[in-house]
Amino acid sequence: MSAEQSTKEEVTVQGISASQGIAYGQIFVYVQSDIAIPSYQVDPDKRIDEISRFDKALLVTRQQISKIQADVEKSLGKDEADIFDAHLLVLEDQALISETIREFETTGRNIETCFSAVSKRYIQAFSEIDDEYLRERAADIRDVAQRVLQNLLGQAENSLSRLVERRIVVANDLSPSDSAGIDRGSGLAIVTDSGSKTSHAVIVARSMQVPAVVGVRDLTKRVKTGDWALVDGYEGLVILHPSENTLFRYGKIQSQKKSFQSRLLEANRQEAVTADGVAVTLMANIEKVEEVAEVKQFYAQGIGLFRTEYLFLNTSRIPTEQEQFLAYKAVVEGAAPNPVIIRTLDLGGDKPMESNPNMFPKEDNPFMGYRAIRFCLDNPGLFKDQLRAVLLASSFGKAKIMYPMISGADELVRANAVLDECKAELKARGQAFDEKVEVGAMIEIPSAAATVDLLQKQCTFFSIGTNDLIQYMLAIDRGNDRIAHLYEPAHPAVIRTLKRIVEDAHRLGVPVGVCGEMAGDPLYAALLLGLGVDSLSMSPPAIPAVKFLVRAMKMADARQLAQEALGLGSAKEIFTVCDRFHRSRVMIE
Repeated sequence: MSAEQSTKEEVTVQGISASQGIAYGQIFVYVQSDIAIPSYQVDPDKRIDEISRFDKALLVTRQQISKIQADVEKSLGKDEADIFDAHLLVLEDQALISETIREFETTGRNIETCFSAVSKRYIQAFSEIDDEYLRERAADIRDVAQRVLQNLLGQAENSLSRLVERRIVVANDLSPSDSAGIDRGSGLAIVTDSGSKTSHAVIVARSMQVPAVVGVRDLTKRVKTGDWALVDGYEGLVILHPSENTLFRYGKIQSQKKSFQSRLLEANRQEAVTADGVAVTLMANIEKVEEVAEVKQFYAQGIGLFRTEYLFLNTSRIPTEQEQFLAYKAVVEGAAPNPVIIRTLDLGGDKPMESNPNMFPKEDNPFMGYRAIRFCLDNPGLFKDQLRAVLLASSFGKAKIMYPMISGADELVRANAVLDECKAELKARGQAFDEKVEVGAMIEIPSAAATVDLLQKQCTFFSIGTNDLIQYMLAIDRGNDRIAHLYEPAHPAVIRTLKRIVEDAHRLGVPVGVCGEMAGDPLYAALLLGLGVDSLSMSPPAIPAVKFLVRAMKMADARQLAQEALGLGSAKEIFTVCDRFHRSRVMIE
C-alpha cells in the first residue's frame, strides 16, 4: 500500500456481482467519447459515390470484426469468439442497411448522419425490451455502429489493447470490442457503471476468470486512474482505498473461496442425493445447440428448458423446418439418454424478430401483449414448422414439448390441436416420430397457477417460470430500475402460490419443475424442494453450488424450512430463514 493510499478514507460501493473472484490493484478509468458526426447535404450528382462510401465502410468494419474474432478465439477460445457472430449479423442486416439508404435517398443528408439516426432507432428499440439478454444486444448494434461511423469518418478506433499494466478497468460500460481488447495479463477486474449480468463485458470477464461488478452507478465520476481498489466479485462490492485490515481479511476470504470452489466441483461429480437419501433432479437451461457440452460438463440430468427463440433472433430470416430439426436433433442426441424439454417460441412483444418487424405491432405493454403462445396460435404456419421439427427430433432421444405463457386451458386445447395436425402430416409423409411425446405447460401467469386442475387435462407436466410469475404477481417490471428492488422471490404471495401449484399438480399425479432464476439460487433451492418441487433447472454453471447444498441437507429439514416460510409475513423474514438454512449447511471455512 502506498503512502498516499494510506491517508485516504476507505469507501465501499455496492454493485451487482457479475463474475466471481477478488482482485486488488490500481484503477484505469476508461472513457469512450461520443463521435462528433458532421451533418451536410450531399450533391445529387455525388449520391452514388456516397452509397459506395457506405458499402466500403461496412466492408472494412466486417474485416476488423473478423480479425478481432480470430484474435479472441486464439486467446480466449471459440465460445468467446462466437460473441462476434452477432456483430457480423448486424452488418448483414438488410433492414438496417436498406433503412439507412432510404433515409439517405429521402433526406439527401450525408450517409454518416443517416446511418447514425437509423442505428439509434434500433438501439432504442432493443434497449426497451423486457428480456435482459435481448436488452443487452443493443450493445452489439451500438458497438458495430461506432465502428462503421469511425470508418466513415476516417477515425482510429478507441481500444483498451494499449493497456499494458495490470489494472482494474472502470468504465461506464464496455462494448464487446472494448472487452476483447483487454489483454489477459493486463485486466485484473472489470467494473462498470451500467450493464448487467448478461453483458458482453461480463461474458469476457468470466472467460478471463477475472472478477466483475456491474451497475456501480457513477463510479467513473468518483475515481481517477491510479486510485487503489479492491473488487469483490462474490458480493458485488468495490472497496476504494482499502485499509490494511480489509486487505488482510480479504486475503483470508480469497483463500477460503478457492478451497470452497474446489469442494463444489468435487461434489458435483457425485449424485444429487440428500443426506437422508432423497434423490433430486437437477437439469440445465440452454439457448444454443453448442451449450450441450456444458450440460455434460456440469453433470446435468437433462435439459429442463431449451429456449428455441434464439434460433430465430440471431438470424436475418425465419429458420426452416429442416434447419430447426437439425438444431433440435443435435440437442436431443447430445443430451441422450436424459430428457430435453423444448419450449416453443416465446417470441413477440418484448422479443420481436428483426427479420420480420411487421409481425409485431408496437404495444404500450408488450410484456402482457402479443407474444409466446398467443403469437404462435395466430401464426399457425410458423408454429407448425416448429412443432414438426420437434416431433422429428423426438425419434433421436427423449424430447418433450412445452408451451410458454399459458393463461388458460383453452390455449392448451388449441395448441394441442395444432400438434395433432402436425402428427397427422408427418404420418402422411411417412416420417418417424415419438407418438407418445410428452406435452407440458409453463406456469408463469397467475391465472395458470389458479387453474392447474384444468390445465392438467391437456398436459403431462408443469414447469414454473418464476421470473415472469413473480413479475406478474407483484406487478413489478423487473427491467425497470426504479422499482426493480421490489422484485421479491421470497414474497409470501409467491411462496404460497408455489405451494398451491405443487399441491394441486401432485394431487393429480403431475410432476412440477422450476426453470426460473430461483431454481439456480442455492439460497432458495432448499425452499423449493421443501415445497415439493420435483426438479430444478438452471444455468449449467449454477449446478455445482445447488448440488453441494442438496448433498449437505436433509429433505426433512427442507420441508420444515418450507413450513416455517409459509407461516411468515414478509419477504425479509422468509429470506432470513432461507439464508440461515443455507449458511448452516454450506460452510466455506
